[in-house]
Amino acid sequence: MQSTDLGNKESGKIWHRKPSPATRDGIIVNIIHNTSDYHPKVLRFLNVAFDGTGDCLIAGDHQGNIYVFDLYGNRFNLVQRTAQACTALAFNLRRKSEFLVALADYSIKCFDTVTKELVSWMRGHESSVFSISVHASGKYAITTSSDTAQLWDLDTFQRKRKLNIRQSVGIQKVFFLPLSNTILSCFKDNSIFAWECDTLFCKYQLPAPPESSSILYKVFAVTRDGRILAAGGKSNHLHLWCLEARQLFRIIQMPTKVRAIRHLEFLPDSFDAGSNQPPPPLVKVIEDLPKNKLSSSDLKRKVTSGRVQQPAKSRESKIQTRILKQDLTGDFESKKNELPDGLNKKRLQILLKGYGEYPTKYRMFIWRSLLQLPENHTAFSTLIDKGTHVAFLNLQKKYPIKSRKLLRVLQRTLSALAHWSVIFSDTPYLPLLAFPFVKLFQNNQLICFEVIATLIINWCQHWFEYFPNPPINILSMIENVLAFHDTELLQHFIDHDITSQLYAWPLLETVFSEVLTREEWLKLFDNIFSNHPSFLLMTVVAYNMCSRVPLLNCNLKDDFETVEDMQAKVDQQRVEDEAWYQKQELLRKAEETRREMLLQEEEKMIQQRQRLAAVKRELKVKEMHLQDAARRRFLKLQQDQQEMELRRLDDEIGRKVYMRDREIAATARELEMRQLELESQKRLYEKNLTENQEAVAKEMRADADAYRQKVDLEEHMFHKLIEAGETQSQKTQKVIKENLAKAEQACLNTDWQIQSLHKQKCDDLQRNKCYQEVAKLLRENRRKEIEIINAMVEEEAKKWKEAEGKEFCLRSAKKASALSDASRKWFLKQEINAAVEHAENPCHKEEPRFQNEQEDSSCLPRTSQLNDSSEMDPSTQISLNRRAVEWDTTGQNLIKKVRNLRQRLAAQARHRCQTAHLLAA
Repeated sequence: MQSTDLGNKESGKIWHRKPSPATRDGIIVNIIHNTSDYHPKVLRFLNVAFDGTGDCLIAGDHQGNIYVFDLYGNRFNLVQRTAQACTALAFNLRRKSEFLVALADYSIKCFDTVTKELVSWMRGHESSVFSISVHASGKYAITTSSDTAQLWDLDTFQRKRKLNIRQSVGIQKVFFLPLSNTILSCFKDNSIFAWECDTLFCKYQLPAPPESSSILYKVFAVTRDGRILAAGGKSNHLHLWCLEARQLFRIIQMPTKVRAIRHLEFLPDSFDAGSNQPPPPLVKVIEDLPKNKLSSSDLKRKVTSGRVQQPAKSRESKIQTRILKQDLTGDFESKKNELPDGLNKKRLQILLKGYGEYPTKYRMFIWRSLLQLPENHTAFSTLIDKGTHVAFLNLQKKYPIKSRKLLRVLQRTLSALAHWSVIFSDTPYLPLLAFPFVKLFQNNQLICFEVIATLIINWCQHWFEYFPNPPINILSMIENVLAFHDTELLQHFIDHDITSQLYAWPLLETVFSEVLTREEWLKLFDNIFSNHPSFLLMTVVAYNMCSRVPLLNCNLKDDFETVEDMQAKVDQQRVEDEAWYQKQELLRKAEETRREMLLQEEEKMIQQRQRLAAVKRELKVKEMHLQDAARRRFLKLQQDQQEMELRRLDDEIGRKVYMRDREIAATARELEMRQLELESQKRLYEKNLTENQEAVAKEMRADADAYRQKVDLEEHMFHKLIEAGETQSQKTQKVIKENLAKAEQACLNTDWQIQSLHKQKCDDLQRNKCYQEVAKLLRENRRKEIEIINAMVEEEAKKWKEAEGKEFCLRSAKKASALSDASRKWFLKQEINAAVEHAENPCHKEEPRFQNEQEDSSCLPRTSQLNDSSEMDPSTQISLNRRAVEWDTTGQNLIKKVRNLRQRLAAQARHRCQTAHLLAA
């Protein structure tokens, strides 16, 4: 025996050499899972599930690791880590790569083994799920916990139904019976119920087991055909139930050392058509019990452990076993007539004989019970998965059908039949045989396939003995029956060389679908499925006998084929006429019925309207009461909200008043600070102005000193010439200077007073505005600042303009002063020259000078060497301009005085000359 440790590997081989099962226990390989952590430990596998083929199994441990073991491919793969223990597994879904796992958090998840992704997450249980049962088709699943069982649709992963029970009862197991639509539910009180999967209708309940052998069922197993149920628990007894007869038919007693049964499985046996009985060598029959009522002691059987026991060959056998030969409460005939789903064949035949057909509503259900269809989804899915058979790839060319769906279903059904048996791929009449059933069961392809297969096995089983020729044996039987019932018609066929292949075989290979209408065909097969298979052959004979009159009138072989078509047309016309009359009758009856229904509905409508009017009145009253209550409630709520809003507004107003007071105080403080800043700026400006004035005064004093020095020099130059006028000139200059200083001081004082009054007036206006508009301090403050700035800018512009004007006057004064200086120098020079010349020649006649003022000015030298005062301070420029104007006035006065002085000097000179001439004479 080999041992494989999974360890931390996610994939690998299950065994590394050819497996050789042990002779005693038959074990191929022992799979364990040890971790390689710091503290190694063994991870226990909790649940295992096989797929439908038995080649793969899936296993999950208590840490949530889920492995897939491919026994055929000798591989294992880790497909999921759920991080929590799995409580149940299922691996036989419709999509082969998907599996279901129930986890410790009460949820069920669906994973894919190929992509390893989560497909769906299903919740709804409130306790651990310990069982998952999947329907044979793979479409549905049942998950079971201790308090409930839930039915899931695996196509949409939505819950369809939920089984709720009393908490005191408890559920042992709920599962699907193999290859059927029956659900078996087993509870802790040993009650067992069977339910229909589609409708969840309770089909039956098994009776309680005998009290003497009563055990608490915990484990269950069912054969693959769903007929035998094995149940066991904490006991060495094993109960076998016949689910068809719905009673306990055998009790097996295990060896004494067996105290409890943990798990049950039926061993598959391919020789018993899948019924999976217990191996017969384990027990032997001691006696047959009488057919009277069975007791619990008569149901017991003993089983020995160890090697398989053969029938005893000596009297020394120590093993005592007893077997009960069951009596299924009736004779063989009654059992033969019992059908699944509670139907009885005899009763159905009586019903069919009375009405001629089965009810349309229950026809398909009755057919399924009569044919006892296995509904083997797995086998049908295997055939369908093989795809379209080569023989039917071009089916549409030979049998053109308008409906593409019907053609596709027919092609799929024929392919499944060809894959099921190779002979059907070469059967030319198979599409004709299968088409009416395909058209009837096109929405349930499994039932369609099984009906056709059952028809072939039971009614057409001898058709292939002369394949590919028609079944001569079957046709001979039909001919013999026709000879017995209608010798004249058979002799007519023989005389005209008409064989059974012409008058019988076309009916069989098309199963009457081309000569009967749909309703007639359904009625025919109601009788065929309810009677012996030979009924089909009798139907062929009966059809020919019913058509004997037109057949006897046919004398040629071709006429029989022409007659067949004519008969078919006549029958079709008759059927159409009959159907038309029936439709007219049905329409008349339907019209009367509808009139009665309309009258009834109108009466019901009137009553319903009256009830609705009463209900509306009540609802209107209730609505009015509710509206009144709602209105009062709304008004109260609105009043409360308004009061709360008023309180909020009061609080807001108080807060805003407080904030306004604070803002006013802050603004007042800011204004005071601004006033202080303005006063500081004012003092700073006055200080700067004073400093500038001092600098200008100093400069002016320097200029005045220079000017006085220049004047002193000029006076010194004139000292000799004009001694007499020197004193007067000095006095005049002194008076002029004093008057000039007084005027200058008066101007300065006036300017200071004007500026002071202007500033006081501005301050008064500003304070008045601040006092008057204290509520609008922030906005007025900004406006005042803008006005002040604009006023200062305008004032500055005016001052600069005035400074420019005064600067221009200063330049003019300087030019005039320069001209005056040049004139005085030229005048002095001329006078000195004249005095020297006069001293040398006292009698020379002097020409008058300075007759024309403009002429003198034109003769003065011009100069452009004047200092540019554009870069001086405005106040300095203003002072210089004022001084320049004063000096200009003084210079003009001086010029006038000099002219007068020169005129007097000229007159004195002339007088002295005249005196000198007189003295000389």
